[in-house]
Amino acid sequence: MIADCGSMNEAAKRLFISQPSLSGTIKELELEIGTDIFFRSNRGIVITPEGEEFLGYARQVAEQYRLLENRYIEKDSKKKFSVSMQHYSFAVKAFVEVVKKVGMEQYEFAVHETKTYEVIENVKNFKSELGVLYLNDFNEQVLSKVLKENSLEFIELFQCDTYVYLWGEHPLAKKDKITMKELEEYPCLAFEQGKNNSFYLAEEVMSTYDYKRIIKADDRATMLNLMVGLNGYTLCSGIICEELNGDDYRAVPLAESEKMRIGYIKRKGSNVSRLGEIYIEELKRYENRVL
Repeated sequence: MIADCGSMNEAAKRLFISQPSLSGTIKELELEIGTDIFFRSNRGIVITPEGEEFLGYARQVAEQYRLLENRYIEKDSKKKFSVSMQHYSFAVKAFVEVVKKVGMEQYEFAVHETKTYEVIENVKNFKSELGVLYLNDFNEQVLSKVLKENSLEFIELFQCDTYVYLWGEHPLAKKDKITMKELEEYPCLAFEQGKNNSFYLAEEVMSTYDYKRIIKADDRATMLNLMVGLNGYTLCSGIICEELNGDDYRAVPLAESEKMRIGYIKRKGSNVSRLGEIYIEELKRYENRVL
């Protein structure tokens, strides 16, 4: 709670205990584990690097307790199912199909279409059971290391080439294939990765390419609007979900294509739930729709 609030006083209020009592508890904990969790200054408190690591473990313990409580103590409460993903409309559509199949009477659902680092963090910290992302020759070594350090594993679903995703009325939309040279006069649209920005965490392939024009966006709806308003484009898997995005957009093969390995991540050694298995089966259906 202290980490979430960024304030000892605010955390004490939310926990309904006194600030001195909470502060004393933290000091005892830091003394017991031999690590400073927070750095205190006149401006407030900041989590130390060691504290970030400790917090990661603490969140897992708290979440495991919550899962046990929900399953064995609060037996009348709804079971939870959550997934995280990079900005893939097909992954959202697969989630929609899961909800339709099992209904919402017995389950509480959550879906997080978010930044690459947060997809990893959400699965690591039990916020999501599964996370959908991609690996390629460029990012595989780095992301595989990150996944291993966080006790996560990547399971490949299918491979696809790189496509240029653009508005159907874009000047290049009718071409059979598009080169990076032809795209130079149009703005490249890329998803913002926030404070954890890195070429290796980019959702788009060819993240190190020297783009003449580039615009960062936070969500898929904004990305689609920029495609129409500015003749922008993005690089993607080519799997178009017209049911969600409409039929006003096209995916054209990129001449300098790179292979993308679409898959999901989960906690290493953990069993996938029944809903997780249904979700994975829905994702696999898109293998036949790879362009």
